[in-house]
Amino acid sequence: MEFYYLRALLIPNQIETQELDFPLLKEKGIRLSIKRLDQVHPLASGNKFFKLKYNLIEAQRLRKSVLLTFGGAYSNHIFAVAAAAKKLGFDAIGVIRGDEHHPLNPTLSFAQSCGMQLHYMNREDYRRKNDVEIINKLEGEFGDFYVIPEGGTNQLAIQGTKEILNKLTSDFSHITTSIGTGGTFAGLMDSIAPHQKLLGFSALKGDFIFDEISKLLSKFNINPSGDYQIFNQFHFGGYGKTNLELIDFIRWFYSQFQIPLDQVYTGKMMFGIMELIREDFFPIGSHLLALHTGGLQGIAGFNQKFGTALPL
Repeated sequence: MEFYYLRALLIPNQIETQELDFPLLKEKGIRLSIKRLDQVHPLASGNKFFKLKYNLIEAQRLRKSVLLTFGGAYSNHIFAVAAAAKKLGFDAIGVIRGDEHHPLNPTLSFAQSCGMQLHYMNREDYRRKNDVEIINKLEGEFGDFYVIPEGGTNQLAIQGTKEILNKLTSDFSHITTSIGTGGTFAGLMDSIAPHQKLLGFSALKGDFIFDEISKLLSKFNINPSGDYQIFNQFHFGGYGKTNLELIDFIRWFYSQFQIPLDQVYTGKMMFGIMELIREDFFPIGSHLLALHTGGLQGIAGFNQKFGTALPL
């Protein structure tokens, strides 16, 4: 595998930062812009591009020809790893949580079309996927491989997500992102400026996310220069859960700004931001930068499953 093939994926496309124009923002004296990370690459888009970048470089350095990773049936991570593996000439194995179902949904159909081998694992074993026993069993079945954790969160992923913020983002007072496994949030914490505040919107139900983020900051020795706050009241029932209010909001947002949002992550984050603006959470004069972390590939499967027509 030649390195120039790797660079073909790892050079990001031009990323647009789009400022929104809406009466509520003018009324509250707030500016709100969106950094379109969903445009960073047509397949491995959003935060997944940055999470995978150094993992792929490391896999190549170790001369690993096979990538193995984990995810649910609609996983953005599975989709991105499959696309990256095909582009770069890796073989790929996706360990999918739960039972096999046919026909495949759009996410898994795409992954398989990229050459990813799908391996289904019952939920009890999946909960122990990081145990040595499970990894050894997978090695016995598939041979040598490079493991990329579920969601892509590890030290190399954090190294990549640190690069989302740069000199061009230093003028913003607040940076916002959705939170899943917490890797993107941790990387951003390691790169925010002293005057900035990072706001995380958890897509998962429960208070455990506060401990998870604290553990990540401790584990990877991250001492942020700026402040941060996590909101866990905009989860709409939990990971992958939604309701009509969120669906209507996503449709409204697209009609206003022509920016698609997904129902798992970015839709919940933008809903939360708008609620906080209405509640006067932000001081007058604040300029927010919301990170659009992608996830749009999952909309097709959601529309297929529920008969909706969310914009892609």
